[in-house]
Parts: sequence; C-alpha cells; structure tokens
Amino acid sequence: MTDTVLVTGASGYIAGYCIVELLREGYRVKGTLRSLQRSDEVRNNLGQAVDAGDRLTFVAADLTDDAGWSEAVQGCRYVLHVASPFIADTPRDPDELIVPARDGTLRVLRAAARAGVQRVVQTSSLAAVMYGRESTDGHVFTEEDWTNPDHQDNSAYTRSKAIAEKAAWDALPNVGQGLQWTAINPGLVLGPLLCRDTSASIELIRKCMSGELPGSARIGYPIVDVRDIAHLHVLAMIAPQAAGQRFIGSGKFLWIVEVVEVLRKHFPAYGKKLPKFALPDIAVRIAGWFDPAIKGQLFELGKKREPSAAKAKKVLGWTSRPEEESIVASAESLIRLGIV
Repeated sequence: MTDTVLVTGASGYIAGYCIVELLREGYRVKGTLRSLQRSDEVRNNLGQAVDAGDRLTFVAADLTDDAGWSEAVQGCRYVLHVASPFIADTPRDPDELIVPARDGTLRVLRAAARAGVQRVVQTSSLAAVMYGRESTDGHVFTEEDWTNPDHQDNSAYTRSKAIAEKAAWDALPNVGQGLQWTAINPGLVLGPLLCRDTSASIELIRKCMSGELPGSARIGYPIVDVRDIAHLHVLAMIAPQAAGQRFIGSGKFLWIVEVVEVLRKHFPAYGKKLPKFALPDIAVRIAGWFDPAIKGQLFELGKKREPSAAKAKKVLGWTSRPEEESIVASAESLIRLGIV
C-alpha cells in the first residue's frame, strides 16, 4: 500500500516542491491549507510540474488553531511540517511571527504523535543556526550551532525559527509515542516559481530586477535551490539514520552584489534596473532611520555567515546545484510569469 504524507502549508513555495517530489516518487499526499477555497488553485499550480491524479487531497488546518489537525494527520506515515509564518516587513510585534511558528509546530507534533505518525520532518532554517552572536568572522556554521534568540543580533524572523525548532526538540521526549523528528535548516531558497505567488525569499531577485534597489547593501545570504531542498526533505523523511538529526541544506554564501553580477551577466536587458553600485554602510544606516524594514536588518551589515552542508552530503548523499543556476532560474520564472 502506498504511504501517505502530510505536507503542511501546501500553498507555500517549499511545500509545493515537496509535494511535487513526493508525487513523482509515488506517494499519496495530503496538504493543509488555511482555506479549502484555494484547493483548485493550488492543484492547478502543482499541475504545471506533475500529474497528481487522485493522489493529492487537501484538508483545512491553521497553525493558530487546533481544529483540523487530527483529521490532517490521520492515516499518514510521515509529515513534512513546512508551514511557518513569514512576513517580509519587520512586524511591530515579534510575537506575530514567534507565537504561530512555535505553537503551530507543537500542534503538529502532538497531533502526529497521537495519530501514530512515524516521522515528522520540520522545515526550520539557517535562521535557527547562525544568529545571536557577537561575531561571525571565520566561523563555519554546522548543525551543532544554535541561534540565541535573546541576543540583539536577530530579527523577529530569526527568533521565530530558533524558538519554534527548539520548542519541538524540547517537547519531543514528552509526547510518549515514539515519534521521530528531523529538522531541515535551509539557506535563502531560490529557484523557479510554480505560480505568481512569489516567495518572500524570491523578493531579493524581484527587487533587484524591478529597479527597487538603487544600490547593493553589504549584506549576503547562503543560497540553496528549492528543488534541492525539497529533495533533502524526502531523503530525511525515509532515511533511518536521519531520525533525531538536524541537516543544513545550503550552498555558498553570496553577497548581494555577487547576486546582482549574476543577474547582470545573464539578463543584460535588465541592466538599467539592476542595482548600480555598492551602498556604503553609513548610507544604509541613515536609511534605517526612516524605514523600519531596513532598520531591522542593520545588524547584518558586513557579516558573512558561511554554513556547511557536509553532514547532509555525507549522511544522506544529498547534492545541490550551483548557486548561479538557482539565481538564473528565479529570474527566468519572474520574467516568464510577468512579475518583472
């Protein structure tokens, strides 16, 4: 009998590619949506990449409410808990991100344990690994590292991811049902879009290509392709040795100016819209006086956060494509979908 997998947040960017990967591998998939009114839209979007047939169904469930989760996990051998709130702008109250991320993760954990689910794979983030420290100079981050959410070197988002993942690990021994838990910690997720709903992570590419950024701040990100991170979720779901482990899924760190140079090389028609120069730190700090979103990222200036995905490669045999390929695929889909 074909195993059934629950994927939370089925309308999301990473979740969509996880569903595609699972369907291609022959699994039955249930996806959670906050409203079933989006069922046909999400099914049609996924249909651009895979024929789901009758192997894809949806159930209504929200991270902020207990309703629906028992039905969602019923009959599932595995759960990919991908859903998590992401607000592009800095929220006035950090709890707008932290509470649903933490409490939603615990809802999924408890429902999965009650239903006899074998393993949950949580989509955490490098945000739960690399922040809350005085200096990043020369440090290569591994799964042994944890973000300190109480340190000033944080945003609401990085705090939410660290708190949600830690809450799951802390609660796991107390559920008493033998539930296995694995966490995936991706970098900045780029790659082709399945629909016009742009992911928050793709916003960097969109802003660069739409002329919204006159210059490049001295900020960067470790990059990973959405197709590769979806594959890592499935590897972690089925590998016996993945139980109780964290896995960083990321490629190299690139400064924004390096991302822009890739775009300039491959999309010369957008040359006039791409950021023209590197912004001095002082200019970015002054802008932060007037823009809360910029102010919330000032701690990132000049910090290179370099992760290592050696564990995922060694333990699970995971591979990832070059960062340039992911950047180009992101831009190509933004153009194809008429977003830029």
